[in-house]
Amino acid sequence: MGQNLVLNMAEHGFHVAVFNRTTSKVDEFIAGPAKGYSISGTHSLEELVAALSVPRKVMLMVKAGEVVDHFIDSLLPLLEPGDVIIDGGNSHYPDTTRRTAWLREKGLHFIGTGVSGGEEGARFGPSIMPGGDPEAWPLVKDIFQSIAAKVDGEPCCQWVGEDGAGHFVKMVHNGIEYGDMQLICEAYALMKNALGMDYEQMHNIFSQWSNGVLDSYLIDITRDIMIVKDEDGTPLLEKILDTAGQKGTGKWTGISALELGVPLTLIGESVFARVLSSLKEERVHAAGILGPGPAIPAIENRDEIINALEDALYASKIISYAQGFMLMSAAATEYNWKLHYGDIALMWRGGCIIRSAFLGNIKQAYDKNPGLQNLALDDFFSNALKSAEAGWRKVVVLAAQSGIAAPALSSALSYFDGYRSERLPANLLQAQRDYFGAHTYERIDRKRGEYFHTDWTGHGGKVSSTTYEV
Repeated sequence: MGQNLVLNMAEHGFHVAVFNRTTSKVDEFIAGPAKGYSISGTHSLEELVAALSVPRKVMLMVKAGEVVDHFIDSLLPLLEPGDVIIDGGNSHYPDTTRRTAWLREKGLHFIGTGVSGGEEGARFGPSIMPGGDPEAWPLVKDIFQSIAAKVDGEPCCQWVGEDGAGHFVKMVHNGIEYGDMQLICEAYALMKNALGMDYEQMHNIFSQWSNGVLDSYLIDITRDIMIVKDEDGTPLLEKILDTAGQKGTGKWTGISALELGVPLTLIGESVFARVLSSLKEERVHAAGILGPGPAIPAIENRDEIINALEDALYASKIISYAQGFMLMSAAATEYNWKLHYGDIALMWRGGCIIRSAFLGNIKQAYDKNPGLQNLALDDFFSNALKSAEAGWRKVVVLAAQSGIAAPALSSALSYFDGYRSERLPANLLQAQRDYFGAHTYERIDRKRGEYFHTDWTGHGGKVSSTTYEV
């Protein structure tokens, strides 16, 4: 992504100096893809810094973690007050918060910016989510907004917020990406294994979906993947090992949700589905002991199931985004960030991996009601969920009857049912906690904030535990 961002910047009229620890890569880049552009190659950090005009803007595209701190340490003696360091990798947002404060003490500005879109997006217009030191934003705004993707003439790049806000939003973006990908994989499994569809037929369905409410980058690439053949003429997808990799942003999203008390169920299940996929040898062994699962029920009307699958995928996708925006709202409250959710939706409409048609509807929802508690409560999305509900349930039932794992589709439906329930069985849970640990409970016939304890056994005494929430 680094070299494509450089080419993107140069094409938009900015002079760029580049450095890589493997200096031969610099020379190859300058003599190859960068030839004819206003790009200078350098062979040391000292040479790189000397090639920049004041205030210098140094952007790091390196592995998250200690490597970022190493390069910052190396740059510190070379930079002057007012210069800017930009971390364009997938850093963990607490690290960005720490680095922003640390460099501010030294008179330097720091920006932690999420960049989404892969190599193609970096070259022709990514989604960029900058945060950190707000004094640095005017120094890089023209660069970032020039190279970012554009939707209806608007750049998919706005200032997100202070400290780690930019990287937090990128983390949530990646968590939603995990959810979207898992949902599509479950739809693929149902089409292939329950409906018996071949790859050409699945390609045609994804092609139809790409022109409807599911219109998105991930649906588009899935459509294309379906008809790629291996050298022997068979579908390449059949030859790919079913173990999924991950680099940590989905895990960070789940951990943040637990820390902030947000029910991020769909994204959590999507992360765990990747973990389960990694147990390939164990799964093969288990299949021999536990059996292949129930027989696939006969499908009388395949078109009806395909329509239901589209509804299920759409409704679950809405839930995924609703949970992601809930998490950002909780973080904004916890860290005193002033996040503008409509702008975030706009930033995700182009360039990034989760770009999809209904992000425009998300922007409209937050423009209409900036204090919206949950996307599911907006008229557009509540009507969409209710319209899709029957098909959604039909698909989850089919998956259960067929023995096809659908953790994301089913957890999304469970969240939907739980979120709209006026009364959940947590009253029993509170009674259980009070029974074994004297943890107390509230009553529906008393005002909130009053806590009670019952001596359930008759010999537990009147002592109760103190009440607190983690």
